[in-house]
Order: sequence, then structure tokens, then C-alpha cells
Amino acid sequence: MPSSIDLRLYLDDLERFSDGQMTVAEQEAFEERLTYDADLQRAYQAYQQLTADLRWVAGHETLRLRLLNLDKTLDEREAALVRIKQDTHRRTRWGGIVAAGLVLAAAAVAYLLLRPAPTTTWARYYVPDPGLTDSTRLFARRPLLAEAMYQYRHQQYPAALRVLRRISTEHLGQDTLLYFNGIFLLRQGQAAQARPYLQRVSEQSESNLAGKALYHLGMATWQADQPIEARKLLTQVAADSLNPYQEVAQQILRAKVIGRE
Repeated sequence: MPSSIDLRLYLDDLERFSDGQMTVAEQEAFEERLTYDADLQRAYQAYQQLTADLRWVAGHETLRLRLLNLDKTLDEREAALVRIKQDTHRRTRWGGIVAAGLVLAAAAVAYLLLRPAPTTTWARYYVPDPGLTDSTRLFARRPLLAEAMYQYRHQQYPAALRVLRRISTEHLGQDTLLYFNGIFLLRQGQAAQARPYLQRVSEQSESNLAGKALYHLGMATWQADQPIEARKLLTQVAADSLNPYQEVAQQILRAKVIGRE
């Protein structure tokens, strides 16, 4: 982070911009300011780098804790082996069998702790929204929407979100904008930030996206490690014969996997 930039002076605006909390007018003014304000540009770059570093540290902290637990386990196993060898000095044959068993157990523990982490359960069951396709008539007069969906389909979720937030509700329904804000955030792994958007759409009974939003809200809640609430939401989806995700929700509930991570 450049030493000449005091990030605190810009932090509130940067957070609101990144979280999509600005109004359309505020967002457009902020983006215009980014084009000419060199200090703001450096602050924005520093903020982006900071958030990326925090995500990197969080992942490596998890690995560090796993390795510490492994070291502790192996130390305990080694101490146990020493005690067994001392106690079974006069029983060489049986002592060898016990020691071999403990070595195998230690190897099994090491394998379980160091093997690549399996895909999170919720991710294995999650069915992403495919996004709006190129054939949709909405794209004819909405180039920003077309660009947002292009970036989304190519898994460029931050870029897709930035473009989407430049679209005014005058050009696209509010429920659609809210819905895809939630979807794009969820695909970035930002479940907590995605939930308010999806919840607002799920409560709009007149919206065609309400049922889909309820399913994604349930999955976002599951990802946010709130299994009880997630199960309630997915139960509603499973009971709705008109919801396109009914069968998916029923499969999750039958498998009884929520809360097992």
C-alpha cells in the first residue's frame, strides 16, 4: 500500500462502492471521480490489494492451524510409541505388532489432515443460475446488461458485478438487478453480502424471480454456516411445485447433508 495514501480517508466510500450500497447517482459520481482523481485511484487499488491479501491470509491461517494440529497429533503418537517400546521390552514380538499398528495409525492421521480438502458440501449441491442468454431481447437496448452477463458466464464475477451496478432501474427491473447482484456476490463466495439482495427479491411475491431467489438465499445461508435457517428456506422451496429448484431442494433435504461440514 503506498505510504502517501491514507486509506482511512476513503474507506467508507470504497466499502460502500464495493458492497453495492451506493445509489445509482453516487456510484456514477464515484466512477467518474476515479477517472481523474489520482489519490482516489491509488486508494482504490490499495483497497483491492488489501481485500485480496486478507482473503489470502485467511486461507493460509486455516492451513497453518491444520499443520499445528498434525504436529501435535504426531508428537502424541511418537510419545506413545516410546512408552510402548519401554513397557514391552520383554515382549518383543507383541511389542513390534503394537508399534507397527501405531505407526500405521499415525500415517492415517497424517493423510486425513494433509489430504486436499474436499469440496464444501453446499457447493456440491449448488446449482448456479446460468444468467441471461445472448438471445434474450433485453440485450438489444441494454449493452451494459449484455456485458455483465458475458463476464458472468466467463466467471469474471467482480467485473460482472461492476458492470451490473452501472445499470439503472430505469433500464431494467429492480427485482432483476437485485437478484443478479445477489447471484454475482454468491458466486464470488460472498454469501453474507449476497443474502440481503436475494431476500428482498424472495419477498416480492409478484416477481417471477421470487422462487429462484428463495433457493439461492437458502444456499447462501447454508454457505454462511447457518444450517437451521438454510434448511427452513430450502424446505419452502421443496414444497413449492412452481419453483424451478424444487427437485434440487428435495434432493438436499433427503440427503440430510446440511450442517455436516
